[in-house]
Amino acid sequence: MPVPAVKARPPMQLVIGGGVALVAAIFVLYPIFYLLQAAFAVGDPNVRPPEAYGLDNFARLPDYWEIMLNTLSVAFAATLMALVFGFLTAWILTRTNVPFRKTLEQMMAVPYYVTPLLGALAWSLLGAPESGFINQVWRAMGGTGALIDVTGAVGIAWVMALFEGSVAFVMISAVMRSMDPSLEEASQVIGAGRFRTMMKVTLPLVAPGVLGAAIYVFAEMLGSFTAALVLGTPSRFYVITTAIYQLVSQYPPRMPLAAAMGVSLFAVMFIMLFLYRRVVAGRSYVTVGGKAFRPRAMDVGAFRWVLFGICFLYVFLSVILPFATLIYASVQRLAVAFPAADNFTLEHYRTAFSLNAIRSAMGNSLVLGFFTATLGVAVTGLIAWLIQRSRLPGRGVLEYIVMFPQAVPRLVFAFGMMWAWLVFPIPIYGTIWLLLIAYVTVFLPLGVRTITGVLVQLDKSLEECGEMCGASWGYRLRTITMPLLRPGLLAAWLLIFIASVRELGASILLMGPNSKVITPAIVEAFFSSSSELTAAMALIQTVVIGLAILVLVPLIKRASQHGSSSA
Repeated sequence: MPVPAVKARPPMQLVIGGGVALVAAIFVLYPIFYLLQAAFAVGDPNVRPPEAYGLDNFARLPDYWEIMLNTLSVAFAATLMALVFGFLTAWILTRTNVPFRKTLEQMMAVPYYVTPLLGALAWSLLGAPESGFINQVWRAMGGTGALIDVTGAVGIAWVMALFEGSVAFVMISAVMRSMDPSLEEASQVIGAGRFRTMMKVTLPLVAPGVLGAAIYVFAEMLGSFTAALVLGTPSRFYVITTAIYQLVSQYPPRMPLAAAMGVSLFAVMFIMLFLYRRVVAGRSYVTVGGKAFRPRAMDVGAFRWVLFGICFLYVFLSVILPFATLIYASVQRLAVAFPAADNFTLEHYRTAFSLNAIRSAMGNSLVLGFFTATLGVAVTGLIAWLIQRSRLPGRGVLEYIVMFPQAVPRLVFAFGMMWAWLVFPIPIYGTIWLLLIAYVTVFLPLGVRTITGVLVQLDKSLEECGEMCGASWGYRLRTITMPLLRPGLLAAWLLIFIASVRELGASILLMGPNSKVITPAIVEAFFSSSSELTAAMALIQTVVIGLAILVLVPLIKRASQHGSSSA
């Protein structure tokens, strides 16, 4: 009697990996589908699914040409300034013997951790045409009008560039560190000066890296929301992201037109990031060969103190001055440049701590940050492994899907989620669960990129040895891969936690009355209450994030060292 064949079960790797990949694809593509559906909807905007589809919403976009022009002008100006900041500071800190170089390099990363909202609020207090501290001092010295105005295109671009300049610095400095310094030394040997060497040798050699940084930063500027909302909205200066927010927030909301704007912005950003990947992947300016070299700092003599001043000026404008401004404003009843003694008070801090909405918003943000980081690391760690190490069919497509949110402005993605989950049969719109889904989804690229950077450095033979010894996939993952990946996993956890606590674009449209988070709550306070109270709230948020970093970083370092020693 023949023995019936036993149907082989699919391996656990395929089941778990396929399940995670499917969930990630649904979280990413489901809102995009509804965003596209809303953009092409014609007829009654309150009917879902739409009565008909067409291009009417896109045909109305030329009526908003001024907003399109504002967006492009701000993005171009901000990108140019960010590249100047990034290139100068990267060249100074990687190629010269500037004093306190290590300290300056660490301080250059601080603008990334400072909430962009904090910088926008501070510069609104400094550079508002009528009430800005700088303009008050200018008029007290006999000047007329406004010395600076941060509520227009140039001012908004300036504030955006201060915080994106650190991103350009990181990207360009990485390229400069990999360049053979003997090329610059040869230029100086034949008589070229330092400036001529920088322009004729250094800049051409790092041109692909600078071009890649320019494309990436420009895409980020196109989708920027915080600075344009805080600085431009009071003066009715709109870019695409703030126009989308106004269209959705007004009554009645104009969802289809907002969706068409979002799709157009998403399409441009997708093209820019596609070009960025092509430029980075297709770099042909090879400066690192088989000969070993060690970058050597160029001796610039007494000029090094001038270069130190340039780097310190950037840190001062992007970190020290905004903090000082908010502290100065938060301890005044009415923020002015020349306050009387009886104008100082701590009442705004007492008010901020007494507001139950603020306390609950901060608590929600910390809880969301913890669970987003924990769940996000678990999901992105597995996805990174599936993309780099597994034989899962379609893993290349999976990589494009999980990196997709990087090409979508978070406000636009939140609009797609709002439209999608309003019609979902389970009522989670306006709850903290939807914010958790949104945060995990938009931070997929951050987690995958961070963990992949560590994973590609691990030799595949370590896992293959375990497989040859008969260890199951789960056992190999738990005992070999995860201990070796621990530094990358912990770094990704911290980055996702910080990004979640300070997030604005993905939450301002999705939070409900009982699921408020701190950054949108601060924005609401800015438009509905005093600037002094808003300054106090922003400082409280920053201090909480700083304390969390001070507590978590040593724990992460200790866990990483323990993981390395045990491995």
